[in-house]
Amino acid sequence: MAQFLLETVWLVPCYALIGGMLAIPWSPGLIRRTGPRPAGYVNLIMTFLALLHSVIALQATWNQPPQEVFIPWLSTAGLNLTITLEISAVSVGAIVVITSLNLLAQIFALGYMEMDWGWGRFYSLLGLFEAGLCALVLCNNLFFSYVILEVLTLGTYLLVGLWFSQPLVVTGARDAFLTKRVGDLFLLMGVLGLWNLSGTWNYTDLADWAATAQVDPTVMALVGLALVAGPMGKCAQFPLHLWLDEAMEGPVPSTILRNSVVVASGAWVLIKLQPVLTLSPVVSAFIVAIGAVTAIGASLIAIAQIDLKRCLSYSVSAYMGLVFIAVGAQQDDAALLLVLTHALSSALLVMSTGGIVWNSITQDLTQLGGLWSRRPISGLAFIVGTLGLIGFPPLGSFWALLKLADGLWGNYPWLVGIVIAVNTLTAVSLTREFGLIFGGKVKQMSERSPEVHWPMILPMMILLGFVLHLPLVLKSLSLLPSWADLNKDVALLLIWSSIFGCSISAIIYLGNIPKPVRLPWKPLQDLFAYDFYTPKLYRITIIFGVAQLSKFADMIDRFVVDGIVNLVGLFSLLGGEGLKYSTNGQTQFYALTVLLGVGVLGAWVTWPFWGVQFLSLIF
Repeated sequence: MAQFLLETVWLVPCYALIGGMLAIPWSPGLIRRTGPRPAGYVNLIMTFLALLHSVIALQATWNQPPQEVFIPWLSTAGLNLTITLEISAVSVGAIVVITSLNLLAQIFALGYMEMDWGWGRFYSLLGLFEAGLCALVLCNNLFFSYVILEVLTLGTYLLVGLWFSQPLVVTGARDAFLTKRVGDLFLLMGVLGLWNLSGTWNYTDLADWAATAQVDPTVMALVGLALVAGPMGKCAQFPLHLWLDEAMEGPVPSTILRNSVVVASGAWVLIKLQPVLTLSPVVSAFIVAIGAVTAIGASLIAIAQIDLKRCLSYSVSAYMGLVFIAVGAQQDDAALLLVLTHALSSALLVMSTGGIVWNSITQDLTQLGGLWSRRPISGLAFIVGTLGLIGFPPLGSFWALLKLADGLWGNYPWLVGIVIAVNTLTAVSLTREFGLIFGGKVKQMSERSPEVHWPMILPMMILLGFVLHLPLVLKSLSLLPSWADLNKDVALLLIWSSIFGCSISAIIYLGNIPKPVRLPWKPLQDLFAYDFYTPKLYRITIIFGVAQLSKFADMIDRFVVDGIVNLVGLFSLLGGEGLKYSTNGQTQFYALTVLLGVGVLGAWVTWPFWGVQFLSLIF
């Protein structure tokens, strides 16, 4: 039975697609008598079946060599496109994480969207997300990975724009879609360029080709940079990071998936392309630089935000920056471990704060406070999510960050400093959020904010248990780094940075220091609060330039293209009106008109000859 489920694990994405399609009749209201809730139940059942299938398949594939499945798709004009799937312990394990988080997000949505009118459409789109993510981790072909990433971009647009009657939601969905499209355009260029260099899109064949490839360094650098641009947008890296903040306008249950596994889709493609990207030192250095800038910058921005969702979104960008550093430094195992630990802890943080947004009216941190006595379960979940996301032993991210820092210690010691700094800033940011939400005195907006009901508490507690027991799970699967092989100095630096960040922030935000806390130099405070003025720079550069080009194109269209068409139409109209009054019904008049026209045309055609003769007679 287990072997059969392993051989058919490539059908797991179909479970979510079937659930999404079955939920469609409730979306436009074709089925009214039952209400929209059956759409959610159908998707829950299909996601549970997908999770059960993948868990059994994971047991069968553990410690087994990867298997490939080939599905012919298109063969024409010398181009053979075959859907190649890789069934391995890593890909099936990723499916387990995706389906389990989606199942918990759907249960959470039962309570969060209890009275929402977009229930059916929401669950259909969650099914699309799950299917796309599962297909992406199974896909062993760069071209089809690009196609799946485009499907996920469309799903992001539709999910963020679920409440399309609100202007901010429409703007957020549009900005998220367009920002991702910028990176996807360059990614498509890289995909096509790589085909010309290697003749294949299969990840396994690309790794074999890269081992012996002799490619022009400039060409490889350009192709590699184009391939990195797409994942930059997916992982919300600078300067394509603003979409994640805009996407927070969507429902919180979709944010659970977006902040945990959807943002990691670009990192997954980067890890698969690692052998190709290492052919160019310029590309590796670029990945590290982008990751470092985003990690430090996003961590600083998160500390200065007062919107609860914005704080979490920038923390996600910062953590994905660390994943970029791991990929650029060829630390693939550390990158995968970072993605796993971040997915669970980030999803738990979103669940904890999502319930606060749900029944506290506001998500402004300055208007919240004193919720620990009213919402102890949410507070406990936030604490565990925070400790699971920073270097706090023995939880998961401690081992992931330690593995990354240990791998960087020998060749890139300055990057270890960045990892320590980001860990410290993340501890400060998350402790600050905890202090502003759960600490202090009860305020007007948080005075009536009871704990959420069981559909939102249940997945939160299940995920809390997963985060606490993740090290034991990793140890049982022999995935936990050995303590004896790791650098003890780096481990102490991580631990002390976590303690230092949490302590400093706790003293400030859980103590009696007057709030709000401001930096001594206001321009620096504004620099962090306004996202390093990145939106303003976008407005005065890219947006302004596109607007001017659009106006110029509009002028060309109205005055040149339309002008020529209107001139021809006007000439035809005047000519027709003139002929109307010259019509008298006499045949000889028509013949004379034709002869005159032919004569004028003949004189015009033969004028060069007659002109030369005329000039020769004169001179």
